[in-house]
Amino acid sequence: MKNHFLYVALWLIGTCIQARQSDVCIPVDLTCEYLVNPIGLDVSNPRLAWKLQDFRSGALQTACRIWVDTDSLNVVKERATVWDTGKRESDRILWTYAGSALQPFTKYYWKVSVWDKDGKSTSSFVQSFETGMMDISQWQGTWISDNHDIYYKPAPYFRRVFEIEKSVKSARAYITVAGLYELYINGCRVGNHILDPMYTRYDRRNLYVTYDVTSQLQRGKNVMGVLLGNGWYNHQSLAVWNFHNAPWRNRPAFCLDLKIVYEDGSIEVVSSDKDWKTSTGSLISNSIYTGVHYDARQEQKGWSTIEFNDSEWEDVIYRSVPSQKIVAQQMHPIRVVDTVNTAKLNRINDTTYVFDFGRNMAGITLLKVRGESGTIIRLKHGERIYPNGLVDVSNIDVYCQPVVLSDPFQTDIMILRGGEEEKFLTKFNYKGFRYVEVTSNNPIELVNESLTAYFIHSDVPQVGFIHTSDSLINRLWRATNNSYLSNFVGYPTDCPQREKNGWTGDAHLAIESALYNFDGITVYEKWLADHRDEQQPNGVLPDIIPTGGWGYGSDNGLDWTSTIAIIPWNIYLFYGDSKLLSDCYENIKRYVDYVDRNSPGGLTSWGRGDWVPVESHASVELTSSVYFYVDATILARAAKLFGKCGDYTRYSALAKKIKDAINEKYLNKKTGMYASGVQTELAVPLMWGIVPEDMKEMVAYNLAQEVVNRGYHLDVGVLGAKAILNALSENGQSEVAYKLACQDTYPSWGHWIVNGATTLLENWDLQATRDISDNHMMFGEIGGWFFKGLGGIYPDWENPGFKHIILRPYFPEGLNNFEARHNSPYGEICSKWELKRNKIIYTVVVPANSCATLYLPDRTGQNTPVKLAAGEHVFTLKR
Repeated sequence: MKNHFLYVALWLIGTCIQARQSDVCIPVDLTCEYLVNPIGLDVSNPRLAWKLQDFRSGALQTACRIWVDTDSLNVVKERATVWDTGKRESDRILWTYAGSALQPFTKYYWKVSVWDKDGKSTSSFVQSFETGMMDISQWQGTWISDNHDIYYKPAPYFRRVFEIEKSVKSARAYITVAGLYELYINGCRVGNHILDPMYTRYDRRNLYVTYDVTSQLQRGKNVMGVLLGNGWYNHQSLAVWNFHNAPWRNRPAFCLDLKIVYEDGSIEVVSSDKDWKTSTGSLISNSIYTGVHYDARQEQKGWSTIEFNDSEWEDVIYRSVPSQKIVAQQMHPIRVVDTVNTAKLNRINDTTYVFDFGRNMAGITLLKVRGESGTIIRLKHGERIYPNGLVDVSNIDVYCQPVVLSDPFQTDIMILRGGEEEKFLTKFNYKGFRYVEVTSNNPIELVNESLTAYFIHSDVPQVGFIHTSDSLINRLWRATNNSYLSNFVGYPTDCPQREKNGWTGDAHLAIESALYNFDGITVYEKWLADHRDEQQPNGVLPDIIPTGGWGYGSDNGLDWTSTIAIIPWNIYLFYGDSKLLSDCYENIKRYVDYVDRNSPGGLTSWGRGDWVPVESHASVELTSSVYFYVDATILARAAKLFGKCGDYTRYSALAKKIKDAINEKYLNKKTGMYASGVQTELAVPLMWGIVPEDMKEMVAYNLAQEVVNRGYHLDVGVLGAKAILNALSENGQSEVAYKLACQDTYPSWGHWIVNGATTLLENWDLQATRDISDNHMMFGEIGGWFFKGLGGIYPDWENPGFKHIILRPYFPEGLNNFEARHNSPYGEICSKWELKRNKIIYTVVVPANSCATLYLPDRTGQNTPVKLAAGEHVFTLKR
């Protein structure tokens, strides 16, 4: 064993020395299923990927070899037996495992060797992945709960004592829950995830989470504790979406296996069974939608420790399995990602304080306070304040339908034990807020440090960065990202306060902004599995996913539920990975076929239309038919990709039929106007490829004039906001697009920012009386447009994943410097420029193993293509 570690150490030192050499190509950033060293995987053929660290011009991988084995030393010595690909003459950096059948509960080690452009070979560090259950039959535990019904408010606590008499080599806890949970071992919470497991259609699919708990076990007596929350499983608060009538609704329950491997090779599994005991405690009410109520006087101190006396706790009951599909939660989890301190404290009186955190966010709060026993403290969270300084929730509580006033919206309630300083941190709930109003029925003394906010969201890595000489652009980009992350909590939502619903339209309208800025593939793959769970046999989807049944109405049409096609296609474009597109292929087909059966002429009015427009209303038939065309086109391209020749012919013809029908009815070929000629009616066909090639210039000019005539202001809703900047900048009207994007008077994106917004809003009008959430992502395309319309960074669908990069930068007047960076699957792409003495110094970085085509205007004003190999390239241009 000592020789093994010495060998590995010497190899690591040698590799590090190699990495510092400028003429060496090193495989780095190895991932398995887009995660680093994951544990608890369920897939039988995981995807393995890497990047190349090679700063030389023309850097390229000419061959590679992957080793996988259960013995790390075998991988180090390159004699793996589980999977050895042999040397493959290939530049691919994404491979699907194809070795011996993976076994459950097994740790595998892997590395890759690559050959560079000169035929020299180097190897990566050894990485690992670990399988989980792999099949529902592997579970030994039973689903258990307490003996209360769905209306009982106090949360259930569970504990079990067990003994360990041998030395532990490794231990994994596998837990699946209908509802939410916190897991404890020997008094300490396990992991740092928030709101686990992720929300699904509980009666069709449940997720389990795996933890390495080796270090938390001890020889002798141990205790496991589980605290359950309602989440979306047992929705006790009422709202218009009828989650309280969801077919899965029940009292929260869980199943757990603690698998212990001892040093002597023996294995023991401690599971959820009748040996567990249950009670209630200080968490007297919890709702994912409204808030949490906590009575410190009922706290059972040390309830998850060995010393605790559980003689008065009750027996658990067995429960049926919620679904027959229990699979691993293979995604970036929700975590506390940022701590936000009080920006301003307003003391109204000795019982009322209002905390301003200076920014809107999705999050939770921690209160530290002293007071008399029985003191009731309320923490109301909101985005706005009244003129008198108190928190105003009237813009976000409109869909809450409380049965009793004791469950106020976005409000936590704490009852003090009395004596020493007490702390209260929200569990099983999150809120959208900037302000928190703290009120008490007895005088209390609070200071800035008494309340701390925590920004929570799916902890996806940031991969995009924008910085410019224009502070408005910088602030807009940050606000877009803040809105996106606030609405990325295990699935994409519309808002973090009023609804928390997975609105399909909001998600696909923002998908490019999302993927330019964040590595969100694991969350989207989970959410598209929710789509497959929710789809009706005839192909219809609800417009909120997951759903308890609401959303299959008359308006859940193409402009919203085209997520089933648009998101898998964009994942393919940005990652070069066709798995999600393949997984959803038959679902896309059923969806398109349903619309085709009901729209034999190629036109459809199925949809919500251009939601929340400024003034003008676009034709619903026009916009919905365009999305019908988009879905059919994606399906045809997917069919070609997967070798489905019959489908390719059929859906290509369908796409042409739809396009022709739209142009026949809505395009005036003499004037270049679509329908009534409002911004959305011109932008949507232009962006999505409906406009005939010979008429694009005329339609784009008409759109530009419409914008100019309005003083470079918007007159669009969500569909137009997605399309308008792209339609302009990709069709010769970049200057108009830039001026529109940087506008700061109403109606515009910038108008929100100059009026103090730190996130994107739901309505262009700051004085609107409906559709007035202050943290929405449905107008969020602008965050992606900065990368495209100014940075000029585009994926190429024929060489996806930025294997080939299309670069069309634009250098507007008035912008002295600009930088866009995107960390693609091949590495970081950089497109930047700086104005120096009437010259533009333009720099582009193409990552190793990739290439680009750059389009720069020549003296005639034409875009002359320049082929670029990997490396840094600098161009000097006259202004």
